[in-house]
Amino acid sequence: MLGSTNFVRFVYDGDGGAFGSTGPTGSDVIEGVFEDYFASQGLPTAPTEFDGRSDYQAFINNGIPAGGLFTGAEGVKTAEEAALFGGTAGESYDPCYHAACDDLGNISKQALGEMSDAVAHTTLTFAQSDADIRGGAGVSARALPSAPATQGPAYKGHEALR
Repeated sequence: MLGSTNFVRFVYDGDGGAFGSTGPTGSDVIEGVFEDYFASQGLPTAPTEFDGRSDYQAFINNGIPAGGLFTGAEGVKTAEEAALFGGTAGESYDPCYHAACDDLGNISKQALGEMSDAVAHTTLTFAQSDADIRGGAGVSARALPSAPATQGPAYKGHEALR
């Protein structure tokens, strides 16, 4: 769910700072890498709760650090979210969620590109590190080697979508 048409850049709340329930140790580090990436791009984010509605739940159930992004589903965008992210308050994030119109004609190419860049950055960041993010003390998003800026070839794949 990375291309909702009335999107918000949601980052899963791994540290429990917004919703009070934390993911397994290391989930906070994943959240931090995503947040740092979006901040470096000047793009606002909002937290979203690990609510068990996706395939990350199996990882959480087994104590494996989890994290991710979400652009919204059937929930309704608030006025505050519309002011921060654009779009239309009072309408669902994805009006075609689990409906017949849920196809390639119903995506935000902007959201898909931005979220895909964040996923690529985060994947590269963890691929370049042998840090055990479950190790706790001393490991943070800022302590990991940073992936290259979004000007590199790894980030150009979505350009054709725009």
